[in-house]
Amino acid sequence: MASGFLLSSAAMSDDIAARLRILEDVEAIKKLKARYCQACDDDHNPERLGPLFAEDATWEASTMGKAEGREAIKEMLGAVGTSGTIRNSAHNAINPIIEVNGDTATGEWRLIMLYTGIYPDGSLHYSRIIGWYREAYARVDGEWLFKSLYCQVEEAAPYALAETPA
Repeated sequence: MASGFLLSSAAMSDDIAARLRILEDVEAIKKLKARYCQACDDDHNPERLGPLFAEDATWEASTMGKAEGREAIKEMLGAVGTSGTIRNSAHNAINPIIEVNGDTATGEWRLIMLYTGIYPDGSLHYSRIIGWYREAYARVDGEWLFKSLYCQVEEAAPYALAETPA
């Protein structure tokens, strides 16, 4: 074989290490997203959500507006939790497509969310959301954080609970 087609063991080792690093980064970003969903399902707990975002991050949803900076994100999402607008939620972020480029990355996810909400009169409603996320991430001090998160709600509709048999 021509020597141009052979990789030295050092080059092969570097290639394997680089590929492994990307896989580890993708898994770390998946865990970041899972922690985000858990914090949202914990009544949009601002103390759990805040540390997931870079100081200068942005959060935006097509149905809620935009927050710029970690503290503004905590305030906006925390208000969702205290208002009861969304409670007993189940955020399901699925089908991730994550591209890593060194210390930055992008991600796309589908969203299926079920939640219970409270109307102003105190009555409950049950809703589902279908949509998607477009996100950017940055590695900060060795940890992946959200740099930007955008959620597009494609469809939102009520659902009913099944009747309990008598």
